[in-house]
Amino acid sequence: MTELTPRRAEIKRHTAETKIEASLLLDGDGTSEISTCLPFLDHMLAQTTRHGHLKLQLSAQGDLHIDAHHTVEDCGIVFGEALLQALGNKAGIARFGYAYAPLDESLARVVVDFSGRSSLTYQVTLAQTVVGGMEADLLREFFQALSNNAKLTLHVDLLRGINAHHQAESVFKAFGLALRMAVMRIGNELPSTKGVL
Repeated sequence: MTELTPRRAEIKRHTAETKIEASLLLDGDGTSEISTCLPFLDHMLAQTTRHGHLKLQLSAQGDLHIDAHHTVEDCGIVFGEALLQALGNKAGIARFGYAYAPLDESLARVVVDFSGRSSLTYQVTLAQTVVGGMEADLLREFFQALSNNAKLTLHVDLLRGINAHHQAESVFKAFGLALRMAVMRIGNELPSTKGVL
């Protein structure tokens, strides 16, 4: 039996606004070392890593003296680029993934398609405009940047919930579970009737 090549990526993004470096292993053990200077974002990314069975190292420094926007968006860019790089030509992957994840009273659904086309449908309204010291609408910016750079069709729906932390965490857990399904190796063929993704 031939050993499968590890699917990994190394990404560096240095701009006038942020300095971000990431290492991603798709077939990981759910462990992470994340430091974005935004503890709530660190916590959310750790949820995705754990439930996606990824291995993620990500460090970010940004212009937080202005606000968190550039840091959150650029973390989405880097995570998206890492997913795309690690997937390579996408031959043999399941391509589609979907998951529901509850956290107490909250329930989220995420559906992904590594279609080669960037598209985000985001139906999430958190119970608070600020959660974990971060503006809640920045979570959409994260997923938009990730979708754009991973060339990923992504549907994110928060179905119910009362507590904003629970709501956000259920979204990131569902995203991890959906990713795990979509990147699973199930064969050798490219999962497209077009012959390209």
